[in-house]
Amino acid sequence: MSSGDTSRTVLIAGGGPVGLLCAWLIGRQGIPVRLFDLNDGPQADPRAATTHPATLDLLADDGLSADMARVGLVARTFQFWDRPGNEKVCEFDHAILADATRHPFVVQCEQFKTAKLILDRIARLPNVEVLYRHEVLTATQSASEATVEVRGPDGTVARHSGAWLIGADGGRSVVRKQAEIPFEGFTWPERFIVLTTPFDFEAQRGLCFRSYWADPDEWCNCFKVSHDGPPGLWRCVFPTDPNVAEAELMSDAAVQARMQKFFPADRPYEIVHRNLYVTHQRVATTFRKGRVLLAGDAAHVNNPIGGMGLNGGLQDGANLAEKLLAVTNDGAPEALLDLYDLQRRTVAIEFVQEQTIANKKRLEARDAETRRKNLDELRAIAGDPDRARQFLMRTSMIASQARAAAMTLEPA
Repeated sequence: MSSGDTSRTVLIAGGGPVGLLCAWLIGRQGIPVRLFDLNDGPQADPRAATTHPATLDLLADDGLSADMARVGLVARTFQFWDRPGNEKVCEFDHAILADATRHPFVVQCEQFKTAKLILDRIARLPNVEVLYRHEVLTATQSASEATVEVRGPDGTVARHSGAWLIGADGGRSVVRKQAEIPFEGFTWPERFIVLTTPFDFEAQRGLCFRSYWADPDEWCNCFKVSHDGPPGLWRCVFPTDPNVAEAELMSDAAVQARMQKFFPADRPYEIVHRNLYVTHQRVATTFRKGRVLLAGDAAHVNNPIGGMGLNGGLQDGANLAEKLLAVTNDGAPEALLDLYDLQRRTVAIEFVQEQTIANKKRLEARDAETRRKNLDELRAIAGDPDRARQFLMRTSMIASQARAAAMTLEPA
């Protein structure tokens, strides 16, 4: 693709699943796309794996959702457990949503696998360039184009211009910072630790592939991923004490103590991966500023309870691609991109932020009466088909997609 072809070119910063999805959806309609990422390829990030029904519906084209299910795990149910009582509180089954989605289940597909599946499709598009080991340094814009300065693998800095610039470059987004878009919200004081083990919680403990453990001292999410194939791996996510040093939290003794507290075993756990990270709840004040558009973690970040972060980002990408195509190929007014901002920012605030914060508060509740009410409420919801359906419509993100689709811009 010629570096001078800028009248329709879309520039993308960020080569994770969200940036790649934008590149594929836009590029397959013939628009020139150039994507930059500072890494050398998709990163095997251990955090994001859950793909909800609403997202799977959006990714069904060209068999992408089916391929994700093939390389991942299909999880029809999820459970809530109470750790102090070692009791299964309730189980929810996505089958109740069969009339509302083509995918009445969740797919546990690690995000780097999703990225590689999209890359395979991009490889068929000569008008799409994916440039790994290219770091976006600056981003500017005029009334007619957006421009980035990019440092290549040999250290050379080059300028690239296009009609639009998508910032899908993560929570520390250079594009967002260069556009001077505030990232409002807060940071949780506790860091989250992810411990990955081949221990079979399904066979040994009766867990399904997604389970949430309430505990007044230390909640836990436990879920399975396929990894390189059977038997797969289980990832346990816990909060940690912000006053304890990282070296101590990550030590073998502390890791084993944490696992044994939740899941007592007669031998030490095999831990194949451990990761400690800071978690934020933040949303950009706008997802569009002129010719700069934000998607994914560059636009919003949240805690991982409920698996909504990457899903929200992929839904951003599908929504944004549809509107950019309408503007670029069909002559739709550029104001349509303001609708992207309205729809996706509303979802980020009203659904993703609200739901993930509520999920965390439910699991970590300390007051005995509050805990009892929370768990009794979950049992009551799971036991009532109508309430269970409404609960799943929200957790599966179908309700948020419907909310976004119903939104329109006020007449000028």
